[in-house]
Amino acid sequence: MFVATLIAAGKLTGEVVREAIDRLDATGHEVGAPHWLDDGDAADIVFHGSLVSARSELAKMDHGALDVIVQPLGDRTKKLLIADMDSTMISCECIDELADYAGLKAEVAAITEKAMRGEVDFRGALEERVALLGGLAEGVLAECRMERVRLTRGARTLVQTMKAYGAHSVLVTGGFTAFANPVGEAVGFDRVVANQLLLEGGKLTGKVAEPIVDKDAKLETLKSEAARHGLPLADTLAIGDGANDIPMITAAGLGIAYHPHQAAAEAADAVIRHHDLTALLWAQGYSRRQWVLG
Repeated sequence: MFVATLIAAGKLTGEVVREAIDRLDATGHEVGAPHWLDDGDAADIVFHGSLVSARSELAKMDHGALDVIVQPLGDRTKKLLIADMDSTMISCECIDELADYAGLKAEVAAITEKAMRGEVDFRGALEERVALLGGLAEGVLAECRMERVRLTRGARTLVQTMKAYGAHSVLVTGGFTAFANPVGEAVGFDRVVANQLLLEGGKLTGKVAEPIVDKDAKLETLKSEAARHGLPLADTLAIGDGANDIPMITAAGLGIAYHPHQAAAEAADAVIRHHDLTALLWAQGYSRRQWVLG
C-alpha cells in the first residue's frame, strides 16, 4: 500500500486532489478516499498499485505551487534524518560566501556550481576552492557566519518535530565545522559531520583536514547511524540538493531533493520545489497541530 501526499500550502483545492485520484484510477491503481492533513494545505491519497507508475503519473500534474511525495505507507514516519547543510538547512553556500571576503566569490561559486551539478569531482573541487582561501584571517569565519548564514525556513520545526516523536537527526555536510557546528546546535541536530579547515598562525592554510566528508562519507553516515540505532534503511529520510548528496538520497527509505540541482532531482524519490522544510512533516503524515514550532 502506498500514499501520495499533495502539498500546496494555502492553495490546495478539492479539484486538484480529484485530479490526482482520477490520474491514479486511470492508470490502474486502486484508490481510497482522500484524507486532508490540513485543509487547503496538504492531503493524502492512499492506494494500491505501482509506486513507479504513480510517481510518473502524478509528476505530470502542473499546478505551479504543487509538490507531490509518493511512498510506501507503512514506514512513512521516519526515525532517522540525515540532512545536507548548504542550500538545504541553510540558505547559502558557505564556501561561496567565505570567498566573497577574499574577493573571489564569482570564481569559487562557479566551481561550486559545477560540483553540485556533478560535472567535476567533489574532492578536487573542494581542495581547489579551499586553496583559494589560503591566508584569510581566522576571524573571518565567525564574521561570515554571523553576517551571511541564515537557517532555511522550517529547519528547526522539521528537526524538533521529528525529535519529539522519537527520531534522531544528523547534519552531514561537505561544508565546514566552523559553520556546521553552530548550525547544528541552532537547529537541534543530535550530531554534526563536517570538514575542518586547517589553520596556522591565525590564518587559513588553504587546506582541509582528512578524512574529507564527501558523497561516500555521507552515505556511510546514513548506514552507520541507522545501524547504531537498530533501524532499517526504510525508516530513514535523507535530504540534499546536489550531486554530492545522491548516494545517501538513493539509499534512504525516502530520499528528498530540496530545491535541487537537476542531477539530485533525477535521483530522488521526490522533489520539494515550492515549499520550505515543513513539507517533509506533511510527507510523514504530521498535521500542523502536531508540529513543534522552531
